[in-house]
Amino acid sequence: MPTCVPIRDMKNTATFAQLVEEAAGPVTVTKNGYDAFVVMRSGEFEALQQELAQARLLARMTQAEAEYASGRYADGRTFTERMRAEYGA
Repeated sequence: MPTCVPIRDMKNTATFAQLVEEAAGPVTVTKNGYDAFVVMRSGEFEALQQELAQARLLARMTQAEAEYASGRYADGRTFTERMRAEYGA
């Protein structure tokens, strides 16, 4: 069950911190009945960041494998030569 609290509940910081620690997931804070922001434990946030980084890396690796399989790639030396020729370094 998602946890949702009005922004005024943040005034009592000790109680709010305890709520966040005990919640099964992120806590949604509302203002005037609309989502204002989400609060979560730092460990959950770090795990989320790690998961997103891994997903981006996997997507890039999949793209690189597809480029390699289709022949749309250049080795390091060829790439460097093209860049020097184009940008004059």
